[in-house]
Parts: sequence; C-alpha cells; structure tokens
Amino acid sequence: MGSIFKREHKDKGADGKTVTREGKTYWIKYYRDGRPYRESTESTSYDHARKILALREGQIATNTFPGLDVKKTTFDDLAQYMVDDYEVNGRKSARRIKSLIDHLREHFGGKRVTDIQTDQITGYIRKRQKEKAENGTINRELSGLRRMFNLGSRQTPPKVINPPHIAMLKESNVRKGFFEYGEYVKLLAALPEHLKPVLTAAYMTGMRRGELLDITWDQVSLEEGKITLDADNTKTGESRIIYLTGELYQAIAYQHELMKQKFPDCRYVFFLAGHKIKYCRKSWMTACKSAGLKEKLFHDLRRSGVRNMIRSGIPEVVAMRISGHKTRSVFDRYNITSEEDLKAAAEKLTEHHRKMRGKLEQKQREEAAALIGTGMGTGSAFGGEIPSFSDSKSLN
Repeated sequence: MGSIFKREHKDKGADGKTVTREGKTYWIKYYRDGRPYRESTESTSYDHARKILALREGQIATNTFPGLDVKKTTFDDLAQYMVDDYEVNGRKSARRIKSLIDHLREHFGGKRVTDIQTDQITGYIRKRQKEKAENGTINRELSGLRRMFNLGSRQTPPKVINPPHIAMLKESNVRKGFFEYGEYVKLLAALPEHLKPVLTAAYMTGMRRGELLDITWDQVSLEEGKITLDADNTKTGESRIIYLTGELYQAIAYQHELMKQKFPDCRYVFFLAGHKIKYCRKSWMTACKSAGLKEKLFHDLRRSGVRNMIRSGIPEVVAMRISGHKTRSVFDRYNITSEEDLKAAAEKLTEHHRKMRGKLEQKQREEAAALIGTGMGTGSAFGGEIPSFSDSKSLN
C-alpha cells in the first residue's frame, strides 16, 4: 500500500541548534515490483496528493506507469532526441535543424518538459513576432517543437506523457512567384555562361537547386537521354529519373562537350572553370536586374517547373515524380495559378459549351428531318431554334 507524507527538513536555529521542520508539500510513496518510488505532488492539498497516489497505483496495476523520468525530462533532452534522429537517419536537413533548435533553446532551454505548456508556447510566438520573424518561419520552428515532443513520447519508457497543443499560424505570406517563358528567355540571355545550363535545367524540371548542383557525370547517360538521381542525392531520400529532351538535352550535351574539351577531370555536370558551382546570389541578382525582373528567386523556377508540367498535360503523379515532391499538399502549393491560366480556363469552358451547343443543334436538325419524313410537320422536340444572346434584341 502507498502512503502520503510530508518530508522533514533540518535547519539551524538562531541559537545554532539543529531544528527539524515539517515541509508544506505532500509527498507520496508507492511500490512497483517491490521497488519503492517517492514523488512530490508539488501541492499542499492532502486531497490532491491522495488523487495522485490513486493514479499511480492504477497505472502500476494496468502496467502503464511511465516512471519518474517524465518529470526530469527537459527541453534539452528532447532537442538531443531530434538531433540524433536526423543524424541516424541521414536526413539532408540535419544542419538546418540545429539552427531551428537554437531559436527554440533561447526560450525553452533548461525548462522541464512538464512546464512547457500552451501559454509558454504562445509566449514564444509573440517573442518571435516581435523579432520580425515571418509566420512561415515560426511555423517551421513550432513543427520542430512538435516533432521533439513526439519523439519523447516514443521513448521506452516514454519521456513525454501529455504533449501540449501546438497551433500553427496562418501563412498569408506564402511565396507565389514563378517565371513565364518570356521571363525565362530574358534571364537566360542575361546570366553568365556557366549559369545558363543551370537555369534551363531548373526551369524545365523543377528540380531543387541543391539536387541540380550535386549531379555528377556518372549519373548522366546521354545515350539513354536520362539523369538518375540516387536516393542519397535527393531531399526526400527517394531515387528519381529525369529524362532529357529538347532544350534540356542540348544544355547537358553542351556541358558534356565542354567538360571533355577543357576540364576532363571535372566530376560535376554544372561547373565553373572545372569546379562545382556554388550558387552565387550576386550573379543571380545582377542578371535579374539586367533582364528587368524584380524580386525573382531561384526557387521560383521550381514553382515554374511544376506549373509548366501540369499545363502541358503531364499527369500530376508523374509531375510529382519529376519534381521530387513527396506530399500532395506541398505540390499543390507549387502549382501556381495566374490570370492567364484563368483566362485560358474561361476560353476552354466557352469552347466546351460551343461544342455542346453544336451537338444539340445537330440533334435538333436530325429530329426535325425525321418529323418531316413522317409527315408530322417541321416542329421539334426542343420547341424551335435554340435561343442565343447574339440573336436577342437590344437591352435598351
């Protein structure tokens, strides 16, 4: 049977003698497999202590007792679980996740997990907003915090029992930039020679910048006209095949010929003076300014690639395989709609209605001819000609 008690504390009195005092907080003692556990209820209420004791005895009876490590677990423990998870699984974003943790540690570092509740998380959000962090950035950090709690709850024994509710912020600043074909041509003319093939590959495939710049010649087969991305070279950890046609094939073939003639020892498909290209923001911004394109990012090419594939009639599941999108929600976010798309949709709908009207008129003529043939007159089941706004009188 368990027990409820108050711990005694020994202090020295004013006369230097040791005085024994009873603490105010209630403690409980219970047993599991013959081993005694002592736990502070952090309460001065006897009734509350009795409820906690009953809860623990019930957990022990049903074999759901988590142990006392839950109360000792800190934010730093959860952060380490997350770092270990990323490193063990070889995830590409392991370096970036450490930066995310640093932001969270400034607010939650050293705190016990049981003390991190929704109100503390709201305080963190307000702090980051005062620092002018975008909602999208804050959401990535909150997602990281949520991931930490999930990893803690999966430990054996679990280090987290009741994860706090973490609500995401509304992202009204999601970037929607993309390149129209004319803009792509302008930028192609303005970029330095070594970046032109990179632009073509990004615009034609929607591949990530890191994936493109990491491609080596052993992944390319000009005879078969394809690039094979190994699982180790993709963000999602899944291999992909990119087939080379048209401008894309010409760009890769040009790089191959340039490599053979001038830099035969170069391993990388995209290079500058025989060395792997490191993305140069300054060259990009200068070219965009020269082409009259403001606020264009390299990542806008990824949205452009997805958008172009869908509008060319490529099935979405195939487009996702080419661009390397693993989830439909993110893919849909990249499938940007412009005013030209809306206009084209309206024209397609009008053409559809025109075809339907033509079929109806043809059916009407056939029925009228059939009625004349039977001597039943020139009437129609449709009650005459189909009305049209072009035939109507003026509204004035």
